[in-house]
Amino acid sequence: MRSILAVDDSASMRKMVSFTLTGAGFHVVEAVDGQDAWDKAQHHSIDLVLTDQNMPKLDGLGLTRKLREHPKFKNTPILVLTTESSDAMKQAGRAAGATGWLVKPFDPGRLIEVINKVIR
Repeated sequence: MRSILAVDDSASMRKMVSFTLTGAGFHVVEAVDGQDAWDKAQHHSIDLVLTDQNMPKLDGLGLTRKLREHPKFKNTPILVLTTESSDAMKQAGRAAGATGWLVKPFDPGRLIEVINKVIR
């Protein structure tokens, strides 16, 4: 079973994402912010990271850069799921190493489709 690290400081968003992903047959590890995600990534086998951008402690782009610096996560798909939709923010995401960018509110079917496209 593929494992996804779902990172969002909103408990309700984490629940919606987790419900969608477990329903599609994924194992979900939840994290409340980028720092929590980094800590959990060290202790779990993660096939994909789905992260919010705007979070306390460590934001989504900071988490993406930190993961990309570690050899274990060099090729792990990282999707940013956020309310941010500006081209500048998307370019910053790509520069940080994000695999893709999805804008909230998300369509569950589209989310699963994108994940299945990029997960290894």
